[in-house]
Amino acid sequence: MGEWWAGVRGQFYDSFVDGSLWIQYFKGLGVTVEVSIFAALIGLVLGTVIALMNMSRRRDGKRNAASVIAMVYIDVIRGTPSVIQLLIMWFIILKSCTNGVLVSVLAFGINSGAYVAEIIRGGIQAVDNGQMEAGRSLGLSKVQTMIYVVLPQAFKNAFPSLLNEFITLLKETAILGYVGMADLTRVANQVSARTYEPFMPLLGAAAIYFVVIKVLSILFGRLERRMREGDQH
Repeated sequence: MGEWWAGVRGQFYDSFVDGSLWIQYFKGLGVTVEVSIFAALIGLVLGTVIALMNMSRRRDGKRNAASVIAMVYIDVIRGTPSVIQLLIMWFIILKSCTNGVLVSVLAFGINSGAYVAEIIRGGIQAVDNGQMEAGRSLGLSKVQTMIYVVLPQAFKNAFPSLLNEFITLLKETAILGYVGMADLTRVANQVSARTYEPFMPLLGAAAIYFVVIKVLSILFGRLERRMREGDQH
């Protein structure tokens, strides 16, 4: 038991303490969080636009060009692996760009936009049809009613799912190492290569992910409860 514990302490020291390696983990976490936040913002804006495009119809009820484009976008993005999308963005579409964070943010933002679009669409469909009629009766145009009446309620309906999408996005950024980004997972792999002991670095990275996501889940849960309590008053 004593030898085993000594070995564990030695691995911990080599993986986190020696050479202040723990700083590298938190720098990697910073890259992960930075990409996740900006990608989530892009995904929210893009997803909202795509959702509206996807729901638009011609007067005869059939899909128009915007709706077809949105449908194809959603199907392609949701039907292909995010790692492939990241590699295409990095090596083909933006191969001349040297800003890895920018490329990663765009890749994950476009990926998230497809999922957000379906979340927003569900939120809009959950809004009573009478809200649109009420807005029009007040003299608002269809676009104004959608922006000022329907969308705020749709975002409120979709809020829990949007929070879950952000947590999913945070975990998906673990593939950033494929394009050389020094995110949390890549740092763990680099330390593993240095120490020849993959267990402790990967365990440490997993623990950091778990703590961050657990804290976010608690904060998001409290925010949801406050919103529900606000609806009751």
